[in-house]
Amino acid sequence: MCDDHVLSGLVVHCHKAKWHQFFRSSHSKLLKLSFANPFLDALGHSDAQQSRRYTSSNHLVRDSGLKKRVVSTSDSRCPRSSHGCTIPSLSRTVIPNVTVVRLPHTKPLNIWNLKFAQLGHYRASDDVIANRTHMSQTPRGLMLSESATRPTRPRPPQANLTTPRFASSATSITSKPTLVFARLMASQHPVTSRLGSKISSLFHRVDPKGISAFNANPASYQVFRNVKDFGAKGDGVTDDTVAINNAMSSGGRCGGGGNCDSSTLTPAIVYFPQGTYKLTAPINTYYYTQIIGDARKPPTLLAASNFVGMAVIDADPYIPGGSGSQWFINQNNFFRSVRNFVIDLRQMPASAQATGLHWQVSQATSLMNIVVEMSTAAGNNHQGIFMENGSGGFMGDLVFNGGKFGIWVGNQQFTVRNITVNNADTAIFGVWNWGWTFQGVTINNCQVGFDLTTGGTSQASQTVGAEAIIDAVVTNTPIFIRNSVPSSGSLKGSLVLNNIRLNNVPTAVGVVGGQVVLAGGTTTIDTWGQGNVFSGTSSGARFVQGSIAAPTKAGSLLDGSGRIFGRTHPQYENYAVSQFVSVKSQGAKGDGHSDDTAAIQAVFDKFAGCKIIFFDAGTYLVSNTITIPAGAQIVGEAWSTIMGGGSAFSDMNNPVPVVRVGASGSSGIVEITDMLFATKGPAPGAIVLEWNVNSPTQGGAGMWDSHIRLGGAAGTNLQTNCPSGSDSTSCFAAFLGLHLTTQSNAYLEGTWVWLADHDLDGTEQLTLFSGRGILSESQGPVWLIGTGSEHHTLYQYSLVNAQDHYLGLIQTETPYYQPTPAAPAPFTINTSFHDPSMAGQPSAWALDVQNSHNIFVFGAGLYSFFQSFSQSCLAGDTCQDQIINIDSGSTISIYSVSTVGLTHQLSVNSQGVIPASANPNGLQATFTTWTR
Repeated sequence: MCDDHVLSGLVVHCHKAKWHQFFRSSHSKLLKLSFANPFLDALGHSDAQQSRRYTSSNHLVRDSGLKKRVVSTSDSRCPRSSHGCTIPSLSRTVIPNVTVVRLPHTKPLNIWNLKFAQLGHYRASDDVIANRTHMSQTPRGLMLSESATRPTRPRPPQANLTTPRFASSATSITSKPTLVFARLMASQHPVTSRLGSKISSLFHRVDPKGISAFNANPASYQVFRNVKDFGAKGDGVTDDTVAINNAMSSGGRCGGGGNCDSSTLTPAIVYFPQGTYKLTAPINTYYYTQIIGDARKPPTLLAASNFVGMAVIDADPYIPGGSGSQWFINQNNFFRSVRNFVIDLRQMPASAQATGLHWQVSQATSLMNIVVEMSTAAGNNHQGIFMENGSGGFMGDLVFNGGKFGIWVGNQQFTVRNITVNNADTAIFGVWNWGWTFQGVTINNCQVGFDLTTGGTSQASQTVGAEAIIDAVVTNTPIFIRNSVPSSGSLKGSLVLNNIRLNNVPTAVGVVGGQVVLAGGTTTIDTWGQGNVFSGTSSGARFVQGSIAAPTKAGSLLDGSGRIFGRTHPQYENYAVSQFVSVKSQGAKGDGHSDDTAAIQAVFDKFAGCKIIFFDAGTYLVSNTITIPAGAQIVGEAWSTIMGGGSAFSDMNNPVPVVRVGASGSSGIVEITDMLFATKGPAPGAIVLEWNVNSPTQGGAGMWDSHIRLGGAAGTNLQTNCPSGSDSTSCFAAFLGLHLTTQSNAYLEGTWVWLADHDLDGTEQLTLFSGRGILSESQGPVWLIGTGSEHHTLYQYSLVNAQDHYLGLIQTETPYYQPTPAAPAPFTINTSFHDPSMAGQPSAWALDVQNSHNIFVFGAGLYSFFQSFSQSCLAGDTCQDQIINIDSGSTISIYSVSTVGLTHQLSVNSQGVIPASANPNGLQATFTTWTR
């Protein structure tokens, strides 16, 4: 018999077997952005930092995620019976590394003056680049280039930041008590598993098998790169900068400031074994890269005292002498991940403008399990993350110690889960956004928790539009949230707080200058809002700065402490190599041409629940449905791809799954990480991912940093044959992206379901067709954390007969071709899949909710930038009439919703209720909450 067993802390039941491109070319007329002092004036000086280190298990921060488990077995085989397999029992381990830091005395800060252009494609001036100083780069504006021949996507210009943001005496702190906090392994959700060390083991003990299937030389192109193979020493003494950047760039990869904006042809994993890597200049990251440290003992990236450059890791380098030009278009800076590192800035002078990561990115990007160590000296200029632009994205399980800023951020939208900031002057500085969601925030011994630039209510004065914060603990911090300007009775930046515990925090919400909007103390804030609230079918806005209706939270969505459950990306760091099986070692080719259906299914049937199934880098073409059994744990390499193609997926009237996750009625765990799912067109009858599995363990059926990408890449047959404006039947990419069936439950983190609007391996804008984005009929629990769904014909998210869902933040875009043809064309309504009636709705719903209950939406960015490829509709917000539809019977709690290009932001029974004109908040409109 096969005993139930525990794998990665989960009970396992055995089973039988853009083109949003702003032209960067010289043909476009660009406005240049110049800066005065681009960083904050220094703090006052103080005594040197006092610190000691301990190793102890007594100071772990609360772990509300799954417990870390270790597999130990002397038998590399997988004992099987007719009922499945048996895996040895597991033991729990923790390896805390605790630092005690005393915050020095500090003085107030002042802000710089920022010059900005009112409209255009923003660049940093050459002298800023040459001096390698940090920049407060503004978001890209609406650019209608005189030479442009294709439509471009709007970006808001930045507000003039002239207000002294640290002038209030409330920010001065004379002393703070010593705080013991857990560094690295003992963050709020200890990382449960690690991939990097096992990939290293796999590729050093067996022949590397991963390839880039459509690279010009797939046999010779190297996907996996160990930096030590390129000469890096990791001894903390040798300058490893050149060796690491050689590992990053070798093989003719996409990057370097040339003519490559994006490419799927040159993916890479750049792996760092444990050690300390001394750097004197940035690690410049290339497109489609996973940078992975050894997760058992994350390596340290040590910025030397003579380090010069933007940041230790730079995701979008500025080109010297390029008038602010960068390697990549920030809104299209997809597919990159950094995980398992300590970034140490403390050898750099406290006065140096030192940055851990320059993270200007877009969708399908992630930061995980990272600690940034910064100076705690008074007047230091260190910061953990600098982000001035982009359209993200997900980051989670991060710790920032010290610094002027934990993170300094401006981006359209982002989801952050489990962030801890200790002993910074400002934990989180927000310069602009359309909407961010923070889930699980810990702030200790800072001067200000969230310092937000607010007040901009037009495109020309864009500032922070919407901040939604849930499940925070703030300790010994004088001000939790500070707005730069008072609201004065009207919307000037939306704010939603839920389940916020304050410990010795005198001001919960304040304004620069000292005004207290919400008093703090030692207390818990249940649900509080700042902004416009709506109810029922009334179109009248009511501005509030006070308590608002609390959300309904299904108990199944919460952890043991009553917080929204979260689970870290599994990485399997303590598993032996013998506990992995490579699909290529079992006969799969992954060359994008061979039919791998039988080989892959055989691997799942034989090894699911017994071994971790490793998909070597490649594209695995399948001609029929692959079923992933319950119990399977799957790891990809640089987004290994399963691509469905052929006659099985050709009939939109009889759609067929490409990948079925769990057979109907199955129960157990499934873990999918670092994978990509795609189709080879035309595929009008493809359901790309059908999710049936139900895990009895909370969060046991999940997918992390894995995506559905349809068209716009080599091998898909959905590229230049489908140019903008095409209506060819050869341009069908899918019937449905992701289907969560009735009996399933799911934890999805950082998942992007994208129908390509442009070619990642070319420059062309495309017209492709995918009928539906994400359909959930699940009875829950379902967590959609940091997810996006874009360009599908009928809807991006549809919840039908569903219950117990948490969605935060969700992001959507309407197809650029709509309403020509009007939805549902070129598809037809299929009642078997509960399609909404599109009568009177010529463009896709971003979110359609029918007969669903206990639905909790905490943050949404829903955008309609075009109307039949024209942007003229943006001026009057007439690109689309309606975008959210909720029927009269569903129960839903919805907060912090920002839209662009809409006439109505929310509808009941397809009748517009909330007019966007009532909620101007920058380029976007924002409503803070809607209730029945």
